[in-house]
Amino acid sequence: MATTLLFAPLVGAIICGLFWRMIGEKTGMVIATALLFLSALLSWIVFLGYDGTETSIHILRFIDSGTLVGDWAIRLDRLTTVMLIVVTTVSALVHLYSFGYMAHDENWTHDEAYRARFFAYLSLFTFAMLMLVTADNLVQIFFGWEGVGLASYLLIGFYWKKQSASAAAMKAFIVNRVGDFGFIIGIMMLYFLADSIQFDDIFHGAEAMSQQTIHFLWTDWNALNVACFFLFIGAMGKSAQLFLHTWLPDAMEGPTPVSALIHAATMVTAGVFLVSRMSPLMEYAETTRMFIVFIGALTAFFAATVGLVQNDIKRVIAYSTCSQLGYMFVAAGVGVYSVAMFHLLTHAFFKAMLFLGAGSVIHGMHHEQDMRNYGGLRHKMPYTFWAMMIGTLAITGVGIPLTHIGFAGFISKDAIIESAFGGGAVYAFWILVIAAAMTSFYSWRLIFLTFFGAPRGDHHTHDHAHESPWVMVIPLGVLALGAVFAGMIWYEPFFGSHEAVHEYFGHSIAMLETNHTIHNAHEAPVWVKVAPFFAMLGGLALAFLFYIVNPRLPGRLAENQPILYRFLLNKWYFDEIYDAVFVRPSLALGRFLWKRGDGNTIDGFLNGVSMGVMPMLNRLYARAQSGYVFHYAFAMVIGIAALVTYVTLSGGAQ
Repeated sequence: MATTLLFAPLVGAIICGLFWRMIGEKTGMVIATALLFLSALLSWIVFLGYDGTETSIHILRFIDSGTLVGDWAIRLDRLTTVMLIVVTTVSALVHLYSFGYMAHDENWTHDEAYRARFFAYLSLFTFAMLMLVTADNLVQIFFGWEGVGLASYLLIGFYWKKQSASAAAMKAFIVNRVGDFGFIIGIMMLYFLADSIQFDDIFHGAEAMSQQTIHFLWTDWNALNVACFFLFIGAMGKSAQLFLHTWLPDAMEGPTPVSALIHAATMVTAGVFLVSRMSPLMEYAETTRMFIVFIGALTAFFAATVGLVQNDIKRVIAYSTCSQLGYMFVAAGVGVYSVAMFHLLTHAFFKAMLFLGAGSVIHGMHHEQDMRNYGGLRHKMPYTFWAMMIGTLAITGVGIPLTHIGFAGFISKDAIIESAFGGGAVYAFWILVIAAAMTSFYSWRLIFLTFFGAPRGDHHTHDHAHESPWVMVIPLGVLALGAVFAGMIWYEPFFGSHEAVHEYFGHSIAMLETNHTIHNAHEAPVWVKVAPFFAMLGGLALAFLFYIVNPRLPGRLAENQPILYRFLLNKWYFDEIYDAVFVRPSLALGRFLWKRGDGNTIDGFLNGVSMGVMPMLNRLYARAQSGYVFHYAFAMVIGIAALVTYVTLSGGAQ
């Protein structure tokens, strides 16, 4: 069963991508989608029927070189089963949704194969992601890690005729390679320390590795802390954490189903999964976990501030994703990996629904993405409106305070905020509460600008706005169930007592006996537990004032605070700084090596010298090759005489 659910997407990608001419494009799309639904069904069967027994299903021998032994195997434990349902469920629904969204794509009016190619890329991405989450060793997880990087490059740049899409794909690929370089260093360090790439061998030696040091730059460093730090650098790239986040907003150039699949539930959560998978090591790497908390909190705050002023509907949700990933890393950093996975699970439902809902709006508005040109669409698109309302209620954290009753985001996000306080990261607690208020503001801003008020922009477009077809609406309804009920259903096993979490996750997630964060979170003061709820109300009230009561206020505020507004609108100028510090110097160096090195030195001087010397040498060689035997015999005699003279003078003849 596990093998079938792993390889079904790969089979779908091969059939749809290579054989669509033989079976027809529509048939290839149907087969790829059917195989994804089969994989999703089997994943839910495995998840619901999992009995806690950790197993490894061998597929084939992958690497065998000395002590470097790595089999291609499926590691089946609770952590794997959680990721299986997230990846396959969202992917299957995205496949179904894409039937409607890609039906009449204006970018490919003359390409008959674009839909088959798109579905093949989606299935290939899903297979690579499944390879990652089922990995049993470091090499296999890196194989899946790079596989999703390749597939994401293909999907983000799917509209390759658009220069912006091609540039976004290259940017995502390059920025992720920066993080992946750190990941490779971490893998090599762990192999050096444990003499193995198998997870079980590495995890069993975690305590011993925590006592080892390495000498670098005149200082002794804790070896395990350094290795975990480099692993987290890889996670930062894939999960778009601050400093390696710049690729995520630009990746919105891809089709909207790609945004839902890659940037809501799968690829960007790979970093959170990696940190949780490495929890037996992270528990001993306290310094690295402090760094994870710091980066996660800063990312949550940064992305929330930028999301306040974005006008592209997909970019608002993209920065929301970046912010929510910061929440997950804070949870992992304070040692409650189950809570990080809890928010990963709930976030997959409501964020995928928000992205697909945004795609439905874009589809109904004839590919208009600027929210300033929307307004009053709730009557034109009622199903999409209610789906996005549910997603907004989930992400902003609507529920009954001091209870476990509420939308999915209310329960999982509050669990993270309480855990930050319980783990002693008080500064992270306050940052996350402030980010929660901003999350509420920009989420309701999106709803009010899109669905309320008078129509703005092109009235012809508004007049012809329409609800999306059923193949796009049904996935929204399915995801809405998860956005409403996921938090209440899985609260206890993910954020219950320490014993309940350990019983549910077994050894797939490690928490030392000295890790009391969950207990401290449950014992947090009442004001800590209700703080996120009141932050949500504050953001909602402010958004209502700005965009319903007095819609002129945002413009006045932007005019009164132009520096702050431009700072946020330009995303803290990270792109401009990176362009000045990295891009332009690299281009200048390349231009110098091209003009001065290749042009002047090689093409000019060396080629000039060769053009002058080679004719003379050619004439000498031509004379030497006369064809007369006595000339060759004479040359041999001269050579032997020279050799004898050299040996005699050098003392070799004694």
